Amino acid sequence: MKILFDQGTPAPLRRALAEHEVETVFEKGWDQLKNGELLAIAMLNGYEVLVSTDQSLRHQHDLRRIRLGIVILMTTSWPRISRNTSAVARAVQDVQVGRLIEVLFDDG
Repeated sequence: MKILFDQGTPAPLRRALAEHEVETVFEKGWDQLKNGELLAIAMLNGYEVLVSTDQSLRHQHDLRRIRLGIVILMTTSWPRISRNTSAVARAVQDVQVGRLIEVLFDDG
């Protein structure tokens, strides 16, 4: 699966998704794009899933028109995410095109 990490998504998370092709918007030179532009270019470049920490994304776009699955991490804290990488991997596997899954993280 071809996955794009948005700004704010911790790059070390890619280790938990090693069986997938993972790139970041920074690596692609797309870090200055607005969300609408980013979604469009991600779709044009064959990405299947966008992983983001932008919790307002669901309210900014009609997801039914997006040919990507979107996984929203409900924190940017790498220590919290790193303890729950299996939840993120499961969300990436389960998300469908035009759908959004929010991944919550416990404090323990």
